[in-house]
Amino acid sequence: MDENKNAPENGREQNTESLSDLMKVMRSKLNTLKEAGKDPYVITKYDITFTSAEIVDRFDEICEPEHDHETGLPLSDKEPVPVSIAGRIILKRVMGKAAFAQIQDKVGMIQIYARLNELGDEKYAEFKTYDIGDIIGVKGTVFRTMKGEISVKCTEILLLSKALRPLPEKHHGLKDEDLRARMRYVDLIVNPEVKDVFVKRSRIISAIRRFLDGREFLEVETPVLHTIAGGAAARPFITHHNTLDIDMYLRIALELYLKRLIVGGMDRVYEIGRVFRNEGMDTRHNPEFTLLELYQAYTDFEGMMEITENLIRYCAHEVLGTGVVPYGDLTIDLDTPFARITMTDAVKKYAGVDFSKIGSLEEARALCDAHKIHYENRHGIGDILNLFFEEYCEKQFVQPTFVTHHPVDISPLAKKDPKDPRYTERFELFINGSEFANAFSELNDPIDQRQRFEHQAALKAAGDDEACDVDNDFLDALEYGMPPTGGMGMGVDRLCMLLTNTTSIREVLLFPTMKPLDARKADKPEDKAAGNAEEAPAAAPAIEGAPAISSEKPDFSNVAIEPLFTDLVDFETFSKSDFRAVKVKACEAVPKSKKLLKFTLDDGTGSDRIILSGIHAFYEPEELVGKTCVAIVNLPPRPMMGIESCGMLISAVHKEGEEEKLHLLQLDPHIPAGAKLY
Repeated sequence: MDENKNAPENGREQNTESLSDLMKVMRSKLNTLKEAGKDPYVITKYDITFTSAEIVDRFDEICEPEHDHETGLPLSDKEPVPVSIAGRIILKRVMGKAAFAQIQDKVGMIQIYARLNELGDEKYAEFKTYDIGDIIGVKGTVFRTMKGEISVKCTEILLLSKALRPLPEKHHGLKDEDLRARMRYVDLIVNPEVKDVFVKRSRIISAIRRFLDGREFLEVETPVLHTIAGGAAARPFITHHNTLDIDMYLRIALELYLKRLIVGGMDRVYEIGRVFRNEGMDTRHNPEFTLLELYQAYTDFEGMMEITENLIRYCAHEVLGTGVVPYGDLTIDLDTPFARITMTDAVKKYAGVDFSKIGSLEEARALCDAHKIHYENRHGIGDILNLFFEEYCEKQFVQPTFVTHHPVDISPLAKKDPKDPRYTERFELFINGSEFANAFSELNDPIDQRQRFEHQAALKAAGDDEACDVDNDFLDALEYGMPPTGGMGMGVDRLCMLLTNTTSIREVLLFPTMKPLDARKADKPEDKAAGNAEEAPAAAPAIEGAPAISSEKPDFSNVAIEPLFTDLVDFETFSKSDFRAVKVKACEAVPKSKKLLKFTLDDGTGSDRIILSGIHAFYEPEELVGKTCVAIVNLPPRPMMGIESCGMLISAVHKEGEEEKLHLLQLDPHIPAGAKLY
């Protein structure tokens, strides 16, 4: 049997009938070992003296002496240094009385050489039964093979852990992005470059700490559970504390507690921590992400610009050795001083609209109508300026650019610009069209702050679920006096994406948030928490194919469908609808919309097709990237949220009780983009 032939069947049922033939063999081998008193799981430790990299680096120092090819005698009396290593078997080939294997440890791979003469009949026969994926300890000496490969000649091999599921077949590996994120433990084993990303992530975070510690900042920790959702414009996750019998929020920002510490006299503080926002998911957003926030007394947003620019540049040089960073097809220059532009000037430059001359809300709304930008009744002039900025400007800032002087309407915690109180002393840093940092001269006027909090509370009462509440305790703190302060927040995940040249936030998160494969949920959260709801056993994905929702047979007994249309449709008219197979190149949530997803599609023409679809309640964007779907491609363009939607994706809809269910039609991935459906 080829030990690496099949990808693992990763269902969770453990009864023998549900296992693949290969998994049955692996379990049988384990049982044989246990019956022989050689249970690998009872081993508690193994002493390692060298890693694979250290063996290569110190080869000349520790290796066996070379031998004369004719006589077979050693050319020196040098004694080899015994080595002890451990790792996972990745490749193995047995050739009669000798065998080679590649084992992978934390830093790389090394070849081992096992011989019957060295190990003895019993140990060699046992080694021959080991599977790809087994973890072994090896003792021996180091030599170079006839082909020049540095290897370990084994004097002892010990099975430390038995794999019961096979690794993916070596030629195809684990490529599906969804499976890679769900099964990061397998991804790290079979895709070595993935580990390098997370090593760099760790080094980036360490570099951030070194930079700030070197500037006399103090790292602190603040609460994750808040009684008020504040510090940012975002929708929070809500939980309940049983003992106190109160609802609480997972923090959406670190700001308000850190500024309390500034009031208390801790003049330079920072925190690197997880925050949680109950919002859309796409290549740049995950519901929980890592945020850096820092605050320094007696400086302003200009001081924060200097820190932000030098911090990013420092991290790049520490981790990559350069400030000129490759990113996809781009080269991002972090060494050149970052550009600066005000938000008003940016909109004037890229949208051709000068908001400095807009004197009334009616004028601003008329501009929205003329430019097909969606706005809401609650939006003021500053909000509308920001809508124009998001539509026309963000994507323009490829090289690092500080966008300054945001309107007061969207900056409830920033000081007003003394020269023009409609704006604030605030900046956002953009790189490659994405926001990387947000900073301002912190508002320390408790009266002004209260008024802005109350304005936010009014917006929340009017339906803005991203507006913040009035934080009376924070206002009390401000009334004790907070010195002039600059503050900055930066998304650590996006910095990691930039410095590791990755395009999706899931690629820099070890365990990103994923929709459960078994989508069935308890009827009520409290029933599920109490364990009263009947839960279906979750089915893990099979590496070889697409994730399965459930291994159980679907229950269609409570499904209702729309009555079929009985009117006949003119065949000539119907045949003019052009149904095509399309590939999803990218998918993201539409800003300010709870329902719409924006699809960038390959329709076979060579040009991207944009289609908007209101299916966000049923799918997260990242799970649809790479899928093959069905679209009508000859419908007239339809403007939605300021975006031209050119066509319609086809979904199947039904009802179960009062609940509507939707399934986006997905085709076999072998069907090419642009294939016509008949």
